[in-house]
Amino acid sequence: MIENKFLNFTPPSIQTLERITAPLRLYFSPVFYGMENIESKQPHLFVANHTIHGVLDVPLYGVEVYRQKGFLLRGLADHFHYLIPIWRDFISWIGSVPGTVEHCEKLMENRENILVFPGGGREVCKRKGEGYQLIWKQRTGFARLAIKHHYTILPIASIGIDDAFSILFDRNDIMNSIVGKMLNWSRIFDHPLLKKGEEIPAITRGLGLTPLPRPERVYVSFGKPIDTKPFKGLHHDKEALMTLRTLVEDAINEQLGQLLLLRYRDSNSSLLRRLLNRL
Repeated sequence: MIENKFLNFTPPSIQTLERITAPLRLYFSPVFYGMENIESKQPHLFVANHTIHGVLDVPLYGVEVYRQKGFLLRGLADHFHYLIPIWRDFISWIGSVPGTVEHCEKLMENRENILVFPGGGREVCKRKGEGYQLIWKQRTGFARLAIKHHYTILPIASIGIDDAFSILFDRNDIMNSIVGKMLNWSRIFDHPLLKKGEEIPAITRGLGLTPLPRPERVYVSFGKPIDTKPFKGLHHDKEALMTLRTLVEDAINEQLGQLLLLRYRDSNSSLLRRLLNRL
């Protein structure tokens, strides 16, 4: 069933996806670094940071990889996405699959290029002051599967979207409000999808008082590949998993710092963009 639904996948044409994402590219003017680190002839497990709301920067770099390297990243998506009619069909159409171990292993057996966000929904549902922070808790599943299936890991860092929104109310504000306390009393947050209220999306504003994001330029870095061969056979070793996870985490954090510095030095941002981002 899994193989029929997800492995017999025919990606949309690059021309189609470029047309769909053209407004995003025009609005965010993305720049990309490190594309030379992606080897087209071997599959990678792409591991990335999640920005707030989780959906605006991924199409930008996903389509750029497709355009330059000729393959579409198969994203592991949170189960919440598949509860939304039309949207769930769209993300399946572009190659995403529900983010389970079983699905990931099937994709790896098929030697697909996979995109994973260890921070998951919690990293999407940022609190105030959590911009560009990795919130991975103790997760090592991606490291275990990469070692088990002999996958090279390629770290991705992205900045821009966390600055396109201002958080008005985060999960803590909502939970501590009268409404939040009433909902908590009703035990609605006990539902598995709500995870005890941990993944309540922030209420944000963007351009002016609107929910539209400010037109921040998006900067994306594809880091140097991280070889998992030194960890061969250690996919059940907790210490080895944490060591590999830390290598990836450190790489992404370093890339985030480099991108923030590059943005600070960027003189190509238009006057209009700078003015709008002050709103």
